[in-house]
Amino acid sequence: MKILVSGFDPFGGEKVNPAYEAVKLLPDNIAGAEIVKLEIPTVFYKAADVIELKVKEIDPDVILCIGQAGGRYGVTPERVAINVDDARIPDNEDNQPIDLKIKEDGPAAYFSLLPVKAMVLKMREANVPASVSNSAGTFVCNHIMYQILYMIDKKYPDKIGGFIHCPFIPEQVINKPNQPSMHLEGISKGLQAGIEAIVERQGKGDIKEIGGAIH
Repeated sequence: MKILVSGFDPFGGEKVNPAYEAVKLLPDNIAGAEIVKLEIPTVFYKAADVIELKVKEIDPDVILCIGQAGGRYGVTPERVAINVDDARIPDNEDNQPIDLKIKEDGPAAYFSLLPVKAMVLKMREANVPASVSNSAGTFVCNHIMYQILYMIDKKYPDKIGGFIHCPFIPEQVINKPNQPSMHLEGISKGLQAGIEAIVERQGKGDIKEIGGAIH
């Protein structure tokens, strides 16, 4: 099994993005699966182009993207991506799409193809705060999750994919009062546990576990 794990570069004035920094700490083999790491730009559409080039090059079984979600308290596998770009801030090339469809011929939403509840359970068993997220936002993170699932739907039906958000790391919140953070090692530990769950649940689907949210 081969898993492509990508993480975004810094954006929004930050000097670091814990997403790719945590990806870099992952071992090259997790539960028997080969891990291929890739940094992608925080740029609408370009990020998807970079991923698809890598997919064509290495032919992974799983496409997993990691992104930063400042304000969250734990590692959060995303359940759904919606077909809209509505950028609160510009991306790293000053694109700021507002109320635009990502794909004109795409459905309103795609659900993750990953076992998100099994991933959360595995993360918690590793003592990493984690929960299922039901909104990936409307910035480049949601965009790339939607693009990956569209890509799989249209071109690579033998693959699975999805997205995980991670919190700020401590150095990012020094001047952000009351913002939660998690050490980079903890984030990477959570990602590793989530990947272990992906490997373990291969071909079995997800588990049925409480993971909903009131809001």
